[in-house]
Amino acid sequence: MATKVYIVYYSMYGHVEKLAEEIRKGAASVEGVEAKLWQVSETLSEEVLGKMSAPPKSDVPVITPNDLAEADGFVFGFPTRFGMMSAQFKAFLDATGGLWRTQQLAGKPAGIFYSTGSQGGGQETTALTAITQLVHHGMIFVPIGYTFGAGMFEMEQVKGGSPYGAGTYAGDGSRMPSELELAQAFHQGKYIAGITKKLKAAA
Repeated sequence: MATKVYIVYYSMYGHVEKLAEEIRKGAASVEGVEAKLWQVSETLSEEVLGKMSAPPKSDVPVITPNDLAEADGFVFGFPTRFGMMSAQFKAFLDATGGLWRTQQLAGKPAGIFYSTGSQGGGQETTALTAITQLVHHGMIFVPIGYTFGAGMFEMEQVKGGSPYGAGTYAGDGSRMPSELELAQAFHQGKYIAGITKKLKAAA
């Protein structure tokens, strides 16, 4: 039976979605793993999104809290808002009370990835504050540490991400993830999928 890894994200301008697509590819590269992309519901009106110049959403299916119960592992992605996850993703997690009461996510591995506007914009605080959501569900936080190797020590070019997970810098919104950032995202997907597969086999 396939190991199911869900990559669940919120993306306003496409930066997080770009990372999510690469994470899915990485997870799917592990034999016996079924990786699926999901996005969370938008909470802003079309009028507000229009004023923010947000592009239309992609056709990636919108997840419901109960869908989470079907997965063996997760990678959650979101943009940073004042050093924390975006309200859209927080609203989704706030709706998982039923899963929390029945402990349906307890013991399942989960990683996180993110996009920030600038180097001091919350690449690490967003990850740190997101961990509380996993803790209350009893999930197992899976950081990538320094398993990405030399790419973790890149100093010659701008690179998001950290030992907590893959990341990118959006700047004024025009900068999209670099090849190195995408490679780190692929690595994260592959790494977490491998761990999820091992945990499922040991259960």
